[in-house]
Formats: sequence, structure tokens, C-alpha cells
Amino acid sequence: MSAVGTIGFLGAGHIGEPMAERLLAAGHSVRVYARRSEVRGRLSSVGAELVGSAHDLAACDAVVSCLYDDAQMLDVLPDVVAALGPHTVLLSHTTGAPATLDRLDGYAPGGRAAIVDAAFSGTAEAVRAGRLTVFLGGEPAHVAVARQVVAAYADPVVATGPRGSALRVKLLNNLLFAAISQVTLRGLAAGRAMGLAQDTLLQALAVSSGGSAAGSYIAARGGADRYADAVAPFLAKDLAACRATAAEAGVDLAPLLDAAKDGPMDLGEITTIESRRQP
Repeated sequence: MSAVGTIGFLGAGHIGEPMAERLLAAGHSVRVYARRSEVRGRLSSVGAELVGSAHDLAACDAVVSCLYDDAQMLDVLPDVVAALGPHTVLLSHTTGAPATLDRLDGYAPGGRAAIVDAAFSGTAEAVRAGRLTVFLGGEPAHVAVARQVVAAYADPVVATGPRGSALRVKLLNNLLFAAISQVTLRGLAAGRAMGLAQDTLLQALAVSSGGSAAGSYIAARGGADRYADAVAPFLAKDLAACRATAAEAGVDLAPLLDAAKDGPMDLGEITTIESRRQP
């Protein structure tokens, strides 16, 4: 077990709950803030200590946040950041805009919070197998703490540089993934028109040069329609964050965004997501 003592956890959803379970299985002392009674019951039954508010996690040695988006972060995390202990590191698994992390600094007593962006690539099944890919961006000492924490459910772990770099890696990854997904879905539609069974084509692609992670995820979801319904809301959110981040850096992503939009999967209008709360 790592030298990190008590770990606070919030955002115990589809991905977050198995993360908390893996932390407990690794021998960590874990305090959890969760609103849903069924999640609280399940995590309590495997050894988690339940707390009444997110603020109660701030005294832990590390806090893991696995919230859905920037709006949730700015709704929940300011009170946590304001109360963080001087040596507590906050790991944020949310895929969102790096600027949101900078905004959270406004709540830190010293004006700079010990936050590591810990963007990830993978599924709940990868978490349970300890094979989630996690990118870590932040100060070297903070990243060292984060690495000890995510070791319970992540391998590989890739240090990407200063804070915000992990999110930029993940946002570009998801932009490319959306584009590849659209191309693969169009290919499957072409296959059906040519009389090929979708399952047959996916099996062939899995062992051929035209295959991709998108193809394997489509197969695992049970086909194109189920896949599109499941991932479109997440990709739309991430593409909006990617567009905003690139715009702040003066980078034109129009060709890649067009490729991500051009296909059977409806990603809606890729617009900047405005956060609801400001320092």
C-alpha cells in the first residue's frame, strides 16, 4: 500500500464507484461523500466511511473527485478547495476545461490549490481490472501523491507535464476518438448496404488494419445504435470543452471538429459549456 493515508472520494458514479472499491481493496482508508442511498450502502458495506458533505473530505491526505463536468466541479469543489489542508492533494478525474482548475485556485487560501488533473481513458470494466489509463498533470510532488492513489485502479499512468496538460491530452484524444467513431459508424452503415452483417464486419475489423478502439467499443456495446446512444452525450460535452480550450490557446480545430461532427452519431452543436459558478 502507498504512503498516502486517508483518501476522500466524491463522484461515486458509474466510473467513480469502482474506483472507490479498488481503493478500499488496496487497503486504503476511504471516506466517501455520495448522495444516492444505494451507492452509500454499497460502499459502506465494503468498508468506506461515509461523510455528510463534500467539505468533510478536505482534511484527508488526498481527495479524489470524479464529477461529471465543469459545472458540477464549480458547484461542489469550491467549498472543498477552500478547506483543503496544507498538504492535501486534490485529484480531478473530470474531463473538462483546464481553465476550470485555475478558477478553483480562487478559493484556495494561498491562491493556488494543490490540484492534479487526472484525466483518464477507459471504462468501468478497465477500472475493475486495474487497467484504466490515467494522465497526470501538476507539480511533481503533487503528481507523485496522485500516482500512489491511482495505482489502485490505473495502469498505465502517464505524467504529462504541468497542471492542465493531462486534460489537454484527454481532450485531443476524445476529439480524435469522436472522429474515428464517426468514420467507423459510416463504415458499418456501408457494410450493411453491401450485405455484410454488422457483427461479422466488427469481428473482421478487430483483427485487421481498419480496426480501432472505437470498433471494439461498438462491438462491446452491442452495435452501432446502442454505442451512439451511450457515448454521444459524453463526447458532445468533451468536444465543447476541447473547442473552448483550443480557442483560448488560439488554435483552430475546425478541420478536426468537422470530422468529429460528420457522421451518423448526433453530437448536437459543439458549443462552449458555460460554468454556473465563479469565484
